[in-house]
Amino acid sequence: MTTSVYFTSTQRCTRSMSQLVKKSDQLPGKKHTAKNPEDKTTLKEEIKTKDKKANTKKRNHIKIEYDETKDAQDFTEETNAKIMKTDKVDSRSGWSPSNWQEQFANIREMRKNLDAPVDIMGCERLADKEAFPKVYRYQVLLSLMLSSQTKDQVTAAAMQKLKTHGCTISNILQTDDKKLGELIYPVGFWKRKVEYIKKTSVILQEKYNGDIPETLKELCALPGVGPKMAHLCMIVAWDALTGIGVDTHVHRISNRLKWVKKPTSQPEDTRKALESWLPKEHWKEINWLLVGFGQQICLPVSPKCQACLNKGICPAGKGYLKSPTKKTIKQVKVKSSPEK
Repeated sequence: MTTSVYFTSTQRCTRSMSQLVKKSDQLPGKKHTAKNPEDKTTLKEEIKTKDKKANTKKRNHIKIEYDETKDAQDFTEETNAKIMKTDKVDSRSGWSPSNWQEQFANIREMRKNLDAPVDIMGCERLADKEAFPKVYRYQVLLSLMLSSQTKDQVTAAAMQKLKTHGCTISNILQTDDKKLGELIYPVGFWKRKVEYIKKTSVILQEKYNGDIPETLKELCALPGVGPKMAHLCMIVAWDALTGIGVDTHVHRISNRLKWVKKPTSQPEDTRKALESWLPKEHWKEINWLLVGFGQQICLPVSPKCQACLNKGICPAGKGYLKSPTKKTIKQVKVKSSPEK
C-alpha cells in the first residue's frame, strides 16, 4: 500500500504568521492597541501580501512513497519466467511434438552405455587431440568430409591411414590424387572427395593461414562442406553452437517420432523444423544421441522396436508392433549424394 505526504511552504508560512499574530496579542506589555480601525485592516493586508509572496516562491512538492517490499519468491519466479522464454517451444506457431520430453529421456537412457560406433569413432575422436590446434581442427573437418554417406568404421579406417601418412595441410597438398584416393578408399564417393579435400586444403592454406574458418557461413562455402558438417565442425573444432547437425539418422528418427510438424524429405528441412521448437539446451547433444540410437536400435531397416523404451509412445513403432509379420517400417527417403 502506498502512502503520500505533501508539505508546502504556503501551509508552513500561513501557520507561522497566524501563530505570531496570536502570540503578539498575548505578550504582557506588548498588547496591540490600534489608534484607529484602519490599523487592523493594514495588519491583515500585510499578512495576505506575505502569503502571496510565499506562494510565488513555493518549492516543488516532495512526494514520499512507502512501497511494500516484493517477496523474494515473486522476484525469483519473475526472473525464471524471463529465462524460460528462451526454452519455449516454437514461439511462432506454439507447436511441439506430444510426449517428446519422455521420448528424449528414454533415448538418453538407452544411450547411457556409450557403446555405439559414434561413441568410439565420432569426428571428435578421430582427430588427434595432441596435435597443434590448427592441425586438430583440420583433421576434424576432414573426418566430417569423409563421413558423408559412409559408415563410421570406414571413416575411422580412412582417417587412421591419413594420420599415419601425415594429416596436415602441407602434407596433403604434396600428396598426389592417386595416393590420396588410395588412403581414403573405400569411403563413399571417394573420387569426388579427393577433389574436395585438395581444393579445400588450398583455400585453407591461402586464405586462412593454414587454419579452418571460424564461422558457419565460411565453412559452408568450402568445397564438399554442407550445413550438417559445418554445424558439427563449429561445435567440435570451435566449441560454438550454431545449429543442429542433421544427418541421415537424425533425419530418419525425427520423422519416425513425428518431431517435425510435417514430414520432411531433406535433412536441412528437418534441421529447421527441429530448431523451431526444440529448446536450445538440447541442440548440442541431439545429433550424438540420435546417431547412436539409430545405429543400435532405430535401424533404417528392421528397427528393434521391441527393445525400444519408446515402443508405446512412438508413432512408427506402435504401427510396427501391431503387425507381427511386418518386418520393416516405411523408410524416409534421403537423397543419396554427398554434400555439395
